[in-house]
Amino acid sequence: MKKITLLTLGLILVFSCSKENPNEIVEPNSEISESQKLLSVSEVNAYIEGELKQNGDVNWIKAPSTVLWSAVVHGGEVLSVGFGEKGESFSTQRSSRLNDARENVYSIIQSKEGASKSSSIISADEILNVTDVKVTGLETIKALQKADQIRYLDPIGYGFYLQEDNLSQQKSAGCSKSGQTINSGDYRIISPNTRVSWNYDIHKIPQAWSYSTGAGITVGLIDTGISASQNLLGSGFNDGASNGRFVQRFGTFIDSPWWWSNNIDGPNDKCGHGTSMASTIASPRNDDFMPVGVAYNCNLVAYRGTEDVMLNDYHERKGVSNALKALGNRGDVKIISMSIGYPWSIGNVKDAVRYAYRKGKMIIAAGGTSTSYTNWYGVIFPASMPETVAVTGIKDNGYNRCNVCHEGSKIDFTIVMERAENSNRNVPVLGFYTGTQAYVGGSSVATATTVGIAALIWARNPNMTRAQVLDKLKKAGEFYPNRNSKFGYGNIDALKAVQ
Repeated sequence: MKKITLLTLGLILVFSCSKENPNEIVEPNSEISESQKLLSVSEVNAYIEGELKQNGDVNWIKAPSTVLWSAVVHGGEVLSVGFGEKGESFSTQRSSRLNDARENVYSIIQSKEGASKSSSIISADEILNVTDVKVTGLETIKALQKADQIRYLDPIGYGFYLQEDNLSQQKSAGCSKSGQTINSGDYRIISPNTRVSWNYDIHKIPQAWSYSTGAGITVGLIDTGISASQNLLGSGFNDGASNGRFVQRFGTFIDSPWWWSNNIDGPNDKCGHGTSMASTIASPRNDDFMPVGVAYNCNLVAYRGTEDVMLNDYHERKGVSNALKALGNRGDVKIISMSIGYPWSIGNVKDAVRYAYRKGKMIIAAGGTSTSYTNWYGVIFPASMPETVAVTGIKDNGYNRCNVCHEGSKIDFTIVMERAENSNRNVPVLGFYTGTQAYVGGSSVATATTVGIAALIWARNPNMTRAQVLDKLKKAGEFYPNRNSKFGYGNIDALKAVQ
């Protein structure tokens, strides 16, 4: 069975670090105070888990200096500093006050470490009010924690929480290129010889196609890219009943162990996850007996911003942030799909989400997928943000979350995407290679399906605002006007949404 159904982020494998009281890591033991003693990865992880269980997030600027410093050192000595006042995530024209705030960061590093400004800067964003700097000393951390005009301090290179002791699949999370045989009960054939997934009828997607097919709407996808070996998401994008549209591919992910590298790895998927999401959203209504996407006439702009679904690497976090800015700047992009994430919020990604949101984009994000180890954990980041629409997946026997899907009060919508009698039978999609198919599950595919429905609505009502389109989604929810404590407005009726 394709591993993507067990570990997609929609998609996070979060495991438990064994501590009887995880909050005790604030003072790991009586011998460790604020002296320059490096904490182990296990000790840092125990602090993280305590914060997640108690607060649902990790606010690093308020962490004990030793904990933050240790995380920075373990993460390649890279610290992401968000400067300015609360809420000042970005500036198209940076004020002198903000410039002074950034310069103060460099001055503190120079004063405490004797490092020059040029050697300290790893990246200085031109739009977001954030700079990534090299920090080696505990005293530097202490000084920055006390400084004015600092919004956050993130150990942006630290990604060991999901990787310690090989309890996760690490960088392979959510990835698979293997094709699969699709059960004949999981699709039906419509003209011109295309396969419609079994769950489309539950959400009345085929009926909605009488009103809208997504034509004229451009969707942005931030994921692992699109396979160069899948023709129907390339030169065959206009196949069968799909016509007059375009697909574009870009890359912002840097595949390098060096934090200061600028070597973009390219737009092509090497994982498989992004290809599956692109298929769910926009696969053509083909005549090749392959699965069709929800919005089979929409345009698609795909960014390879990450290597896999877990944002646990500096370049993945930077890649996703840059992709959000790029899509935010495109006037034709209406919706951004994010079936990726992490257990706690990442400052530069949060800033970029707010930037794209301010630009009017509807950002739809996966609520989370993990193993039974993490039933305690709720909605992941960035789906946890108020600027995003959070989606999760459920089974076909009522409101029972899929075996590996997250639920919680921050979920906005649900999509039926898993057979109750067989969790391996999820949603059929195009495979990594031309002529192949595969199953995809988790809140990832639920998110991509919702993105497709939103595209149908917007294509039917091209002059609507984001708020109006979201209102149509809500009114098409099974629980509307009420909101379920775990599943938001529930299953979306696509036909009702477009009428």
